[in-house]
Amino acid sequence: MTIPYLSIVGLIPLLGALIVAMSAQKAGRILALIFSLISLGYTVALVAYMKMAAISVKESLPWLPAVGSSYSLDLDGMGLVMVLVTVLLVPTVLIAEWKTGVGETGRFSSKTFVALVLLVSSFSLFTFMSFDLLIFYVFFEATLIPMYFLIGGWGGAKRGQAAAKFLIFGLAGGLIMLFGVIGTTVLSARTGQISLGFVELGAMTFHPTWVTHLIFVSFFVAFALKAPMVPAHIWLPDAAEETTPGGAALMVGILDKLGTFGMIRICIGIFPVEAKWATPVILVLALVSIFYGAFAAIGSKNLMRLIAYTSISHFGFMVMCIFAMTSQSISGAIFYMVNHALATGALYLVVGYLIYRRGSMDVRHFGGVNKVAPLAAGFTLIAGLACCALPGTSPFVSEFMAIAGTWSRYPVIAAIAVPGTVLAAVYILWTYQRMMTGSVTEATQKHITSDLSWRERLALIPLVVAFLVLGFYPQPALDEIAVTTQYYMVAADMTDPEALVEGER
Repeated sequence: MTIPYLSIVGLIPLLGALIVAMSAQKAGRILALIFSLISLGYTVALVAYMKMAAISVKESLPWLPAVGSSYSLDLDGMGLVMVLVTVLLVPTVLIAEWKTGVGETGRFSSKTFVALVLLVSSFSLFTFMSFDLLIFYVFFEATLIPMYFLIGGWGGAKRGQAAAKFLIFGLAGGLIMLFGVIGTTVLSARTGQISLGFVELGAMTFHPTWVTHLIFVSFFVAFALKAPMVPAHIWLPDAAEETTPGGAALMVGILDKLGTFGMIRICIGIFPVEAKWATPVILVLALVSIFYGAFAAIGSKNLMRLIAYTSISHFGFMVMCIFAMTSQSISGAIFYMVNHALATGALYLVVGYLIYRRGSMDVRHFGGVNKVAPLAAGFTLIAGLACCALPGTSPFVSEFMAIAGTWSRYPVIAAIAVPGTVLAAVYILWTYQRMMTGSVTEATQKHITSDLSWRERLALIPLVVAFLVLGFYPQPALDEIAVTTQYYMVAADMTDPEALVEGER
């Protein structure tokens, strides 16, 4: 196409980051918000145009023909919904973190913070749109850089250690994934039609050997480190605790989804035979993640770590759905990624507001908050209930699809996973009870002297509206996702179990 519509989606926040970096200190936050809103408006307009005109927008330019790599971008249903979530979450984070770094200069200034947020947005958008393995890898790794500085530049006293741990795990995953990229290039070359395009690789037949199994494992480990799954999860609670609430929302809502996104795009799309071979072990790891995350959340007294542990549990559900490989489970996994970003992002932001007022992350240092800050308590409750999949919120739809789709092929696995949904209610409601209900404690009365401001409400409302609207009317998103799901079911040579097919009739 003559106009690079998709490149513009990723370039808007990148251009914004560069302009913000060169701007005056006071103008940086305003410029960053303007560019994030332009990104949101342009992306929504482009998607609306694509749907009304019934066209697909693709880009492809030769890049490294010697290894079959091209600058290839596309928007399938899975990429589309994740792109929309990204452009929605970024301006809410910028609004929520409006005062971060204000009054500071140098690398810890507010201007630097918002520029890094825009860089995270740009690199993530390019990753979600990439349809070439090498391009995907480049942007996948590039997201580590701005996120490292977001964690290390602002937040708690141990933010430097947390940022280093985040980077070490990320680089380790990248090196492991690089082995997979090189191995896939060699496998492609042996077919006589070398290409690293996802569509072309998906059409190739790689005869299963120990080499293809090893390449699959390298990709899966890299994505499990990013997601993260037990036992590769240990960097997430530290990073979530030490970074800002907005940084945590970006990290868990967008960057960590690159792991589950890659499992579908590469592990299922390119190596379906190996995915089936590894499924029994992966399903067990998913169950371990579900219950480890849930019990760790119940036992956690630190609010930011608690939410991080809940995410580990949720990622276990996502991975379980992906490797159950039914149309319902894969659709549920993709929709789960969207809903988790919305609900957990909102929860991180509102809890961050309370932590800022109280000056503590300890659950025990709160009490009776609903009497002095009813709006904050109300937003905490609705975001928390969404995280534990309350009917009427969009996470309920994805979680129901996930368990139902898994049940149709692996009923024992699904049955074991179901109590994880009950544990979600335990860690959310118990935390709410300890923080919000009862008599107002002296510390709460002293420190929490104001409810949510208009700016703080403005950051939360879009996320809450999104997961409520999708809870009652998820069909537009599911229609987009269904096309992608069907593609990967065909790629994996999988059909739905007879019980599911009969139920759909």
